[in-house]
Amino acid sequence: MFYRILRNTPQLFLPIRALPLLAIFAAAPVVAEPTIVELAAEASRPAANDLVRAVVSAEAAGVTPGELAAQVNSQIANALRIANGYASVKTQSGGTNTYPVYAKNGKIESWRMRSQLALESRDTGALSELLGKLQATLGVSNLVMEPSPETRKKAEDAAMLDALAAFRERANVLASALGKPYRIKQISVNTDGRIVQPMFRAAPKTMASEIAPMPVEAGESQISVSVSGQVELQ
Repeated sequence: MFYRILRNTPQLFLPIRALPLLAIFAAAPVVAEPTIVELAAEASRPAANDLVRAVVSAEAAGVTPGELAAQVNSQIANALRIANGYASVKTQSGGTNTYPVYAKNGKIESWRMRSQLALESRDTGALSELLGKLQATLGVSNLVMEPSPETRKKAEDAAMLDALAAFRERANVLASALGKPYRIKQISVNTDGRIVQPMFRAAPKTMASEIAPMPVEAGESQISVSVSGQVELQ
């Protein structure tokens, strides 16, 4: 009878061999999860606009495409001849477009042609003088002032060091305020140079010998570098 009671009674206690394992779990310290904080910092440095790029164009209208080609090609050839006198200025032929002009009845009544010439130089004075001469027959359709690759890189490197220092300073301020040590878990660097395009005005068309240099103010661009990343507070 006693044997049957023991056999049919549910076991309400864990085996004795499981007790030491539970004791280990109860005594183990609770490890706090680290806190991850995202931070960002930015810095910029000025860079001289020591590279000038300009585009000049010849444009004409006429009855036949052949007539236009002769006129426009002559103007571009004359511009190249003048530009070749400036060793510090690089020249490159740009795009040429010929398109019809339609009348109200849908028929072609005339043609227009436009041809471009790209100029580039680190000598602002020389390019300014050349543009003044070319404006006697050509139009200036674009003018961009920007840092040369070497000048840009130098400013970017300096701005990057400033941005990294600002990032570390923010991490120190945050960790100090919370009273916790920290480590930089992840970081990325991005560069973005803001190019400032100068305002310019066209010189009045007079005799070629009286053309004044085109007014150009190089100025400088702000080269910006941003740093973002994650800081782990422990």
